[in-house]
Amino acid sequence: MAGVAGLTGVAGCLGGGGGGGTNSITYGVISPMTGPYGGLAVGQRNGAELAIKHVNENDDLDVEITGVYEDTEADPSTGRRKAQSVVEQDGASYLMGAISSSVALALNEFAQEQEIIYNPGGAAVPITGSNCNEWVFRAETNTAQMAEAVSDYTAENLGTKVWFHIADYAYGESVMSRVEKRMKDGHDIEVVGRSRSQLGSTNFNSYISQIANSDAEVAVLGMTGGDLINFVKQAASQGLKESVNLMSPTMTFSVVRGALGEAAYGTYGGVRYLPTLETGDNQSFVEAYRSEYDADPDNFARSAYMSIRMTARGIAEADSTDPAEVKDVLPGLEMDTILGPNQFRDCDHQAMNPVWPGELVAPDSGSGPAAVKLGDMIDGVDALPECGELGCNL
Repeated sequence: MAGVAGLTGVAGCLGGGGGGGTNSITYGVISPMTGPYGGLAVGQRNGAELAIKHVNENDDLDVEITGVYEDTEADPSTGRRKAQSVVEQDGASYLMGAISSSVALALNEFAQEQEIIYNPGGAAVPITGSNCNEWVFRAETNTAQMAEAVSDYTAENLGTKVWFHIADYAYGESVMSRVEKRMKDGHDIEVVGRSRSQLGSTNFNSYISQIANSDAEVAVLGMTGGDLINFVKQAASQGLKESVNLMSPTMTFSVVRGALGEAAYGTYGGVRYLPTLETGDNQSFVEAYRSEYDADPDNFARSAYMSIRMTARGIAEADSTDPAEVKDVLPGLEMDTILGPNQFRDCDHQAMNPVWPGELVAPDSGSGPAAVKLGDMIDGVDALPECGELGCNL
């Protein structure tokens, strides 16, 4: 590697230091365009592109971003190699991306080694919990926040006899750990079974049969993307929804609802984001996204857009492109976002996003993708457990 000193030295020369010139940086955006999360990665890349465009057009920020784009293939070693490429070959000193939490954890380590700022797209708690570091700032909503959104709702409305089925990797384990812990806080629940499937599996019949033959009242699914879509389709075709409520923190994702159609009706999920939200400047974001891509933004577009725009505000505040200076300014910096007033919490660099429980219902007309009936909003300060509980104290 050219060396950390070289990277930060170049970054500083590009605009920082109070000279009044434009702060110019290169942002590496590395998304799983191929692999099991390909359908989710499109929104992430689009959101990043739109954020870069809007930052460059904002004269108040005085930040100029060049974006470079790579494919992690949802594989940790590939993700790290692509991150190294955008740093070495393209001069990136800021990174955003990954959806797989296993990839994000690998990029956490890479960012710390290279002393560059990284915005993860994965949701597992350890990313800003036990594996946190001072270079990582996450605008994605994590599984502890989503556990706060869904756990009380699940125990009070869907059942107390619970089966956990997860995809066997960091995100799935995080969902099971956090939701179980949170449900047991104030509720008398019984875990009647647990099962794990390999990430990218396509046949879930044996797991569905196990759940159907148990005493489960609700199945909590720690899965997303193609795994969740295939599971729920097969569960619906086998009649599992008739006897067991299905809840997943990612069930309300637009790509999931679009792929499931009527199979999603009557299921439940957590809500990180919907384009209909009347929070912050979300409606301006939705209008701009529709104009640019002729589609509604999803959570991954929202997260990428927030990541880059929030980090750019830190660069403007520091009046420096040097990641070492920006990382000292960003923690606790209050700013307006799509989700309303927000900040990267100073003790773990997790954005303090609001969350909601949601029920997936038939749309008002036709038989298209499920609509989401929102439950009560949980404010960001209430949705996020203490840093010490999550294993990080920066």
